[in-house]
Amino acid sequence: MCLFFANNGNAQDYNSAIGLRLGYPLSLTYKTFISDDSAIEVFGGLRGYSSYSWVNVGGAYQVHKPIEGVDGLNWYFGGGASVFFWTYKNSFTGDGSASTTFGILGNLGLDYKFADSPINLSADWMPIFFIGNGFGSGFGGGYGALAVRYTLN
Repeated sequence: MCLFFANNGNAQDYNSAIGLRLGYPLSLTYKTFISDDSAIEVFGGLRGYSSYSWVNVGGAYQVHKPIEGVDGLNWYFGGGASVFFWTYKNSFTGDGSASTTFGILGNLGLDYKFADSPINLSADWMPIFFIGNGFGSGFGGGYGALAVRYTLN
């Protein structure tokens, strides 16, 4: 197992990329590699409902590993943090409130760069442990997205 994680192969086929995370929540994303197999992804998202909504900003450190036999395909893992700004409006009384929560997140996904195109796709899962009280607290295991990005080499 240690030898697998110590793989020093070139894991990425692009330097940085910008695009959209199409998921929960809808977000703008920017990913840049800081070494051959390590990347930083920052994102900002918005999710709205009839009675409550939130805006979040966060980032994650990711370690990318190639999947042998498929050029341009990598799997990655990592972690990071996020901050959520919640608003809630009671539809019966019209009263509203707001809160802020912080999240510690994990990151596990697949990343693919098309060989003859500046397009990068990734699909991931981001479980979050919310810190604070209010609308977001405890464990949130359902966060993830399909990201579509334009690569900047």
